[in-house]
Amino acid sequence: MEMQMEFRRKLPIPQELKQQFPLSQEIRDIKEARDREIEAIFTGKDDRFLLIIGPCSADREDAVLEYMTRLAKVQEKVKDKIFIIPRVYTNKPRTKGVGYKGMLHQPDPEKGEDMLAGIIAIREMHSRVVRETGFTCAEEMLYPENHRYLSDLLAYVAIGARSVEDQQHRMVASGIGIPAGMKNPTSGDISVMMNSITAAQSEQTFLYRGWEVHTTGNPMAHAILRGYVDNYGRNHPNYHYEDLVFVSEQYKKLGLANPAVIVDCNHSNSGKQYMEQIRIAKDVLHSMHVAPDLAKLVKGLMIESYLVDGNQKIGEGVYGKSITDPCLGWEKSERLIYDIADAL
Repeated sequence: MEMQMEFRRKLPIPQELKQQFPLSQEIRDIKEARDREIEAIFTGKDDRFLLIIGPCSADREDAVLEYMTRLAKVQEKVKDKIFIIPRVYTNKPRTKGVGYKGMLHQPDPEKGEDMLAGIIAIREMHSRVVRETGFTCAEEMLYPENHRYLSDLLAYVAIGARSVEDQQHRMVASGIGIPAGMKNPTSGDISVMMNSITAAQSEQTFLYRGWEVHTTGNPMAHAILRGYVDNYGRNHPNYHYEDLVFVSEQYKKLGLANPAVIVDCNHSNSGKQYMEQIRIAKDVLHSMHVAPDLAKLVKGLMIESYLVDGNQKIGEGVYGKSITDPCLGWEKSERLIYDIADAL
């Protein structure tokens, strides 16, 4: 029986798209400088705190740019203590495989899917963010083979809770040259996350975009704790002092490079109650205060934040309000960043 796939059109390979939409020397220099700063944070040479913050999904360029412009002003005020990597997430995992899958699929959430327009839109938006704010950003590496469309722009990637057990995600993460945050799986099994970090820190040879490739391993692969869901669908947090101590022990046992944890303050840690992110952030900072070992281990926080509190359905048209998970609005986010800076 024939494959049930309709081959619609051949898309340009990343190299072609990069030639078609090249980066200025200024953007390349900003990325190079920021990559070095972020590496210094993960290797312990720089003790600034990372804040990976921004919309759940980057759904429209104008609102994303306004958010990033505001964020850049706040970054300037806290730059001695906090290093901000904005979230510009343009591909969204869907648990049931249906619904809005991000700007990559739908440059306009109210229109149909158009992957070519999507690839161009996300490249252009990431370029604009760097050019206009000086930020290089974080993405979720949902589709490892698509990473190269943005590989010359990104500062950080996260491997999601549903992808972290996948062999290809682990192997591609071993060769991307920037920090890769491995989330604990939705079941909460920490050994899965630690195995993923081990795989990403190791040399790998595999098939990628029609090539046999070899990687030397990624010493900046690290843990992201995002809470988990039990067999009955209940959310359980894993950001508490005891959870952090347990991950620290696992790092020691495995002898991995650059032990690091980022705590995701939303998802199952907050039960998607976006206001809880404020309390969770402060709880993590408290754990760091009482245990110097944890202060070294916890490198930062991940926070979902946008211009307007909460979320909305596609088509409701509220500018700067999330169309995926609920986010913390701008005023509360700004206040939280200053509170974190004061607490560090």
